[in-house]
Amino acid sequence: MRPPDSRARDDDVRDEYDPAVLGAGIRGKYLERYRAGTNLVLLAPDVRKAFPTDESVTQALRSLIPRGGPS
Repeated sequence: MRPPDSRARDDDVRDEYDPAVLGAGIRGKYLERYRAGTNLVLLAPDVRKAFPTDESVTQALRSLIPRGGPS
């Protein structure tokens, strides 16, 4: 049998944090900054098997760029 204080709590904020000071937060506050520095692409499972690392994908895509660079 578990001790009574090990049961799941209703919240996940530690006792040392005062919820009144934390505030409500702002949803999406850093979304634009995140999107500006991130370029994620979902690969189909068969493509993922052929190119298992980000470096292998980068090499394959670079081989498709004309020598003069992107147009």
